[in-house]
Amino acid sequence: MTAPATDTSPWIRRYLTVAEPRARLLCLPHAGGSATYYLPLARALAGDGVEVLAVQYPGRQDRRHEPCVDSVTGLADLLAAEVLPWADRTTAVFGHSMGAMVGFELALRLEARGVVPLALFASGRRAPSRRRPNAGPVHLRDDAGLLAEVRTLSGTDARVFADEELMRMVLPALRADYRAAETYVHTPGPRLAAPVQAHVGADDDKVTLDEARAWADHTDGAFTLHTHPGGHFYLTEQMSEVAGAVSGRLAELLE
Repeated sequence: MTAPATDTSPWIRRYLTVAEPRARLLCLPHAGGSATYYLPLARALAGDGVEVLAVQYPGRQDRRHEPCVDSVTGLADLLAAEVLPWADRTTAVFGHSMGAMVGFELALRLEARGVVPLALFASGRRAPSRRRPNAGPVHLRDDAGLLAEVRTLSGTDARVFADEELMRMVLPALRADYRAAETYVHTPGPRLAAPVQAHVGADDDKVTLDEARAWADHTDGAFTLHTHPGGHFYLTEQMSEVAGAVSGRLAELLE
C-alpha cells in the first residue's frame, strides 16, 4: 500500500491542488529549468482533473544552496523514492529535453518497483538510443560559451542574461544539467511497459522526426508522435496545444 501523498518533499511542487484528480502528471524540467516552468501546464490541466506535480532539481531557486546532481541516472535514482508516495493516484510522467531522459530513467525505476506510469510524454528530445557525434561538449565551455549555447535555444528570457547576479546563481545548475544531458549513455535493457507519446517542434534542430519516432523502440506499449510549430522550446508557445494532447491521451488510457 502506497503512503498518502504529502507536500513535504523538496523535489515536488504542487502549485494547484485538484480535488480527487483522475490522474497526476509528474513534470521534469529541461537543462537549467525549474519547477515553475510548468505552472502554465498545471493551470491548463487542472480543469481537466489532472493534477500537475512539477519537479524541482537541486541547485536552483529555493534549492540553490544544495549541490547539483550532474547525471541523468543520478537524478532518476534520487527521484524514484520521492515519487513513490504520490503514486496513490494514477500517475503519468512528462519531461522536456533533458527532462525527457530523466523521465525515461525514472519510469524504468518505477516499473522495477511495480509502479507502471500511465504514460511517458517525451518532449523535445531524441530517443535514448539515438546519439549524435558531440562536436565539443557544451558543459566544458567557459561561462560565455555556455551562455552562448543557451541563447541559441530561445528558451530563456533575455532579461535573465542582462542580470549578472542572477547569471552567477544559475550557471552552476546550468552547467551541471548540460553535463548530465551530454554524458548520458543509454544502457540497453528492459523496455517500458508504459506507452510513450513523443512531442517535438517542427523546426527543432536538436531532434529530427526520425529521432523522435525512435522512442517507439523503448516501449512495449503504444507509441504516438505529435509535432508542433516552433523550435526546441516550442512548448513555451504551444503549452495549450500540448495540454490538450496530453489530456486527451490520458483520457484514452483511463477508459
